Parts: sequence; structure tokens; C-alpha cells
Amino acid sequence: MKKGYIPKDQRKKILLLCDDMRTHSGIGTVAKEVVLHTAHHFNWTQLGAAIDHPEVGKRLDISQDTNQESGIDDAQVLIYPSNGYGNPDILRQLIKQEKPDAIFIITDPRYWDWLFKIEDEIRKTCPIIYLNIWDDYPAPKYNEAFYESCDLLMGISKQTVNINKLVLGEKVKDKIISYVPHGLNHKVYKPLEKDNKELVDFRSQLFSGKDIEFALLFNSRNIRRKQIPDTIFAYKIAMDKLSKEQAKKCALVLHTQPVDNNGTDLNAVVEMLCGDDDRYNIIFSNNRFTVEQMNLLYNCTDAQILLTSNEGWGLSLTEAMLAGNPIIANVTGGMQDQMRFSDEKGIWFTPDDMIPSNHTGAYKNCGPWAFPVFPTSRSIQGSPQTPYIWDDRCQPEDAAEQILNLYNLGKEEIKKRGLLARDWCLSDEAGFTAKKQGERVIENIDKLLSTWKPRDRYHVIPVISPQPKVTTHNLIY
Repeated sequence: MKKGYIPKDQRKKILLLCDDMRTHSGIGTVAKEVVLHTAHHFNWTQLGAAIDHPEVGKRLDISQDTNQESGIDDAQVLIYPSNGYGNPDILRQLIKQEKPDAIFIITDPRYWDWLFKIEDEIRKTCPIIYLNIWDDYPAPKYNEAFYESCDLLMGISKQTVNINKLVLGEKVKDKIISYVPHGLNHKVYKPLEKDNKELVDFRSQLFSGKDIEFALLFNSRNIRRKQIPDTIFAYKIAMDKLSKEQAKKCALVLHTQPVDNNGTDLNAVVEMLCGDDDRYNIIFSNNRFTVEQMNLLYNCTDAQILLTSNEGWGLSLTEAMLAGNPIIANVTGGMQDQMRFSDEKGIWFTPDDMIPSNHTGAYKNCGPWAFPVFPTSRSIQGSPQTPYIWDDRCQPEDAAEQILNLYNLGKEEIKKRGLLARDWCLSDEAGFTAKKQGERVIENIDKLLSTWKPRDRYHVIPVISPQPKVTTHNLIY
């Protein structure tokens, strides 16, 4: 029996609002792991969001599937599919029908603007919980109303925890704010033996039978902030410093769509940078893989590279580390947690250290599995929904240097460092596993529900989406 097990008829019910947990999005993956590793303690009902959801109007019971995956026999997990993220009437109906003990939100709070406008009526019945998967500096004061409406804020990175505290200021005393980093299934993402038949076949297909001795993997969506063209450029710079014979035994695997309206035309980038020179093995992998196949992909490669200019966490780094691979990453956002930066005494930074960011390289000490690339420029980007956010850019030349540093270690040392990464993910200190994440979620929700009481007086916190200031011009022709 799992630690913390509660019989089904005695469990608290949590209403989950986010991407349908059956989807392959990052949010969907996180939601699924949270539910799987807490289903022995809570009953779950989800308003499962998707664009043009094909199952709208249905009530799906996935309890049996949850039982099989979680290893228990009395899970209760329901999904109400939704086009988009719902509306007040849908939520009111679910609260009336399901009578949840708490509402749990994952993803950007601006998707739930309508929910926070009715938080006064929601919190007469149950508290609001927010798993904050994002946030970067400068501290987003435009999110203050959202945070103030929540009773429990769980930040996935130490930076996010600090930002929540900075934004709330004196109001923080009325909240529970805690560190709950992402966790993944370490029984799926794991090192495999070299002679594993599935791995051998997968590797042969991936590299088209070529003798590849060193391979980097990029695994994320083709969007601008992921800086994929710079990743390709960095790889080219590194390969140009090797002999042609050495370079031809290396590869950069891009597991992403080559063309995306939110990113760029990567085929054109490769052609511009590399032409038809066969020393540059740049391989596109855009098939939709199962998690088991993704683990094969990580085991086919030697390290994960992610130079994104801002990032809440970077799940692909965690997947790679659990699979036993080192990481090359830009020093920004939640990726800093995974690199394990520490002070002069070797102590890993805690959320209470209130260190805004290590992007300047104030601290160089990090885990031996991490090859940090420190940003050399910082600019403020934004949109009407996110008025301002830092954009940390690193130089392709600096990333190329870390690629070569990793390459020069040799196969044996690379694997040794990758296994240290996995060991650290599994440790109590980090706890980047789905099991540990589930334990942290249980601990925090139990703490909230043990003390939370509906307030006698409620006030509406106005939530106003930032509106651009538009000047009307009289055009003269």
C-alpha cells in the first residue's frame, strides 16, 4: 500500500483545470504525473482543455487506466473535455455537481482571467491552488491580482518561488508558497544497455546506419525563444574546429517540426549555414513518439542542448538527465535549478536565498553533468498579455565551446557524468521525479486544507488584462 493511502470514499476531491492530461503537451504531461502519483490520496476531476476538443460534452471515467498506471486499484479520475479553458458557467456547474474541496490550476494564469474575476464566489466554497510553471524577471507586478486570489502557490523553480514572494510583498503572509519542482517518471526515462535490441534498431534507423560516435539532442517546439538557429550555428562552429573525419562522426538531432509559424524555417537555416558539406550531420526527427520511444531517443544521443532565452523549467533537460545524459543549457529561468549552482561552500541554492538569477555567472560551481552557457545580453521583451519579461541571449560561440568541452571528455566520462545527473534527480535533495513531486503536492494541499476556512467577508479583486494604449491618427492623403 502506498504511503499516504486514503480509501476512496474518504479522500478529498480536487478539481484540476489545465490541458487534458491525455495530451502530449508539457502541461498535459505534468498534470498526468501529478494525478498518477496522488490518486491514492485524492480523487480527481479535470476540466480537460484542448483546441477543438473532439470529446466535448462527454464525461470520461479514466479510473481504470489510472489504476493500471499508478499501481492502485481504487482510483477515481474523471475528465470533462473542454474547447479551450472553459468559462464561468461551466465552472459553476462543475462546482455544483462535483463539490470539489479545492480547485487546482496549472499553466499561465491569463488563461483563467474569467475565473479570477469570480474568485469571491469560488472561495466561499473551496480554496484556489496554482502550480506556477513560469515567471521570469523583472518581477511581473501585472500578475499580482492572480497571485492574491490564490491560497496556495507552488513554484516549479526557486526563481518562481522568489518572484511570487516579491510580487505579493506584505500579502505573502496570508499565503502558502512552496517549492514544487517538476518531476518525471524515472522508471520510463532511464539508461539502457548498449546492446538493447530496441535501442540498436532505433539508433540504426535514426542515424541511417552511419557510424555516429557523438550526438547532441535538441527536443522542444520550434518557437523563437528556443533559439534553435543559434543552436545549429553553435554546432557548426564546434564542428569547424574538429577535423572533417571527426565531425562526420558527430550529429545534431533536432526533434522538432522543421517549420513552425511560431518559429522559423529550420531547413533554410541549415542550408544557409551548412550548405551541402557532408561534415555536418544535422538530423530532423519530427515523428510523434511515445514516452518509451523518447527514452530510446535520449539513449541514442550523448547530451541534451537547450539555449532558450527564457524558460520556466525545461522538461527535456529533466528527461535527458533521468535517461543518464549531461546537459548544455543557457543560464536562465528554471534551467538553473537543474544545473545545481551552489555557493562557495557547495550548498545548493534554496528558495529562501532570494538570488534573482545567476545569469551573470556570479557563481560558477555547478553539477558535473551541467555545461552552462552564460548569457551575454539581456533585453526586455513583451506582448499585450505579458507586458515585460527578460530575454537572456547567449553567444553561439560560447555554446560551441561547451559542446567541444563535452566532446573532449570522451564517451566514458560523458556517460559517467550523465549517470551522476540521474542520481541527483533521484536524490531527496533535488527530487525531480514524479513520485517526489506527488509527495510534495500532497504535503502542500493537506497543509492548506487542514487550516483553510471560507472567509466571512470577500472582496472582488479586479483582474484587468493589460490593454495597449492606442493613439488615433488622422491620416492625410
